[in-house]
Amino acid sequence: MGQFSVIISATPGSILGATQHLTGMPEVKTVFSRTGTAELASDPMPPNATDTFIMLKPRAQWPDPGEAKAEVVGRIEKRLAGVPGHSYEVTQPIQMRFNELIAGVRSDVAVKVFGDDFGQMNDVADRIAAVLRKTQGAQDVKVEQTEGLPMLDIAFNRDAAARLGVTAKDVQATIAATVGGREAGVIFEGDRHFPVVIRLSDVDRANFERLGQVPVPTPSGTSVPLVSVADISIVDGPNQISRENGKRRVVIQANVRGRDVASVVEEAQAAIARDVRLPAGTYLEWGGQFENLASARARLALVVPACFALILLLLYGALGSARDAAIVFTGVPLALVGGVLALAVRGIPFSISAAVGFIALSGIAVLNGLVMVTSIQDLMRNGMDRVTASREGALARLRPVAMTALVASLGFVPMAQGLKCRSPWRRLSSEA
Repeated sequence: MGQFSVIISATPGSILGATQHLTGMPEVKTVFSRTGTAELASDPMPPNATDTFIMLKPRAQWPDPGEAKAEVVGRIEKRLAGVPGHSYEVTQPIQMRFNELIAGVRSDVAVKVFGDDFGQMNDVADRIAAVLRKTQGAQDVKVEQTEGLPMLDIAFNRDAAARLGVTAKDVQATIAATVGGREAGVIFEGDRHFPVVIRLSDVDRANFERLGQVPVPTPSGTSVPLVSVADISIVDGPNQISRENGKRRVVIQANVRGRDVASVVEEAQAAIARDVRLPAGTYLEWGGQFENLASARARLALVVPACFALILLLLYGALGSARDAAIVFTGVPLALVGGVLALAVRGIPFSISAAVGFIALSGIAVLNGLVMVTSIQDLMRNGMDRVTASREGALARLRPVAMTALVASLGFVPMAQGLKCRSPWRRLSSEA
């Protein structure tokens, strides 16, 4: 039974609508949600975000048991596309949590826009998202929602206030008492006392007409309506302000399907450098799994040559001959050629997992070569000529060498299957 995770940041009605769309699928067993952050949570979630988990039925209970999981994912995405105000991604919960803990984002690739002006940053983020949507292999592209929170805006009208003799301080004091409340006295009950706070009721504060009729005192001792000295409206304010290393940040996230992460990022970087012009003071950083890939490549660039040099040194110490050590080491490039051909046959891109497998494969190739050469050397010490010793040694060590190679090869088969089948499983994240 599979499991998806849907991250929704929306109104309760939107979350309920998405849940109803998902529970109608015959492959879905259960859909449940978790809102906000737990007391001992390992991931930072705002209180307005909801994790929605989709539990699938066993494959035998599906209408079409032979249907691929990728097709089920596609139908889930189509159903959620019918819910307005959402953008989403698909993943498994464990994969999502590991992405968060390791890279700080929930997607495979993240473009972080740093700057000081949120207007310019959001404009750059939208243009980068448009470029990513055109990049082959980039899916589930979404921009971090930083705007859209409704806010009450009361703007002081200086010209009208000057004609009426009202100061900004008087207007500000009136608004503070009307909306926030002001202490007007104290009630005593025995040795306890309670402040008396006056303000408009919730119903009156939500009514612009009544709010505009709040009296504002004038120097002449009269009062004028608030609407005559201020403009009252609802505007879209900042939904959240994210920072990293002291700088404001907007994140564009995307998952990768059907291609390797490195090639997608390289193509996107070239397109962004060509089509997106950054304002002064704004800069980009790439994160997500690509960040881990870049750091792992840098480490492997040092580790792999060091390992090969150490292998040659150990072979020379074990065989006592540079010629024999070089002969044994020739098994390494031949083994790597076979590994590359296996990746090509399976259609798996080169990754860090594949690099680790190549290192292990090199070790097995060296071990088998060392077993073969030491066997031939023992036969030659017993008086056998080189050609006969080579044939007899190869026949004698065929079974142990074949067993060692097969154990290593068969051990990597589940990894190859996992790498091949991982692409349909992505996170489902939705924001209003």
